[in-house]
Amino acid sequence: MSPPVICTLGDLLLDVIVRLAGPLAGDDDTPAETRTGAGGQAANVAAWAADLGAEARFVGRRGDDAGGRLLAHELGARGVQLLGPTPAGRSGVVVSLVDPAGGRSMASDRGVCPDLAPEDLEPAWFEGCDWLHVAGYSLLRSPIAAASTLAARLARAGGARVSVDLSTWTGIRDAGAARFTALLRSLEPDLVLGTERELAVLEGPRPAAEWVSKRGADGIVVTSEGDVRELAARRVAAIDTTGAGDAFAAGYLVGGPELALDAAARCVQTVGAMP
Repeated sequence: MSPPVICTLGDLLLDVIVRLAGPLAGDDDTPAETRTGAGGQAANVAAWAADLGAEARFVGRRGDDAGGRLLAHELGARGVQLLGPTPAGRSGVVVSLVDPAGGRSMASDRGVCPDLAPEDLEPAWFEGCDWLHVAGYSLLRSPIAAASTLAARLARAGGARVSVDLSTWTGIRDAGAARFTALLRSLEPDLVLGTERELAVLEGPRPAAEWVSKRGADGIVVTSEGDVRELAARRVAAIDTTGAGDAFAAGYLVGGPELALDAAARCVQTVGAMP
């Protein structure tokens, strides 16, 4: 059988991961281990999909600066086809602070990524796709929100299914839960993935046939057409949870929940969001 074709739409960012040895010392130094490389939710999902055997495409904007060139080289080296304009401008950066227990907090600067516009898209980018995966961050800003809606329509016209990761409960809250839910509904997603907190802030009926609630070490709950299944997470020692949800999403699209749980377990055992 041919490998599945997974297309993602969203951010490609410079990922700076800072793994702290202990609590931050105010106005002083704190020992840390750092890693810098390509990141961004949509780019992470594409990289994991390629690693898991899919044909992966990434659609999004990146700057024409040195950071953008580094990002393009690294994602391309991972077997991902990059699609989208490279305008004059600054590539985005996300800094992930990882505490000694493996939990993480992020500070994000998306650069030119949210400027992806409907007129930037080409229908050929979505031809032959089995899935279009949209990062929820792409529904929080304009014009990328409108580009996401058009991309879903183009992908579905070719027979693809559409998945959305909700990405951020605080972003949904700040953008307005009703507005975000309306945009989500306009994509007519077949699959929605989110943490319990992200799912809780949505308003109205859930507009998808299949929902996955991610509960970290407590596993997942899959709700599909009235059927509810609970699956346990893999028992591993977590070093860094950055990107675990992205690895999970890629595994789910490529091979279903079991592969998703395996991919997430692989991710948390290393520093960094990509395989």
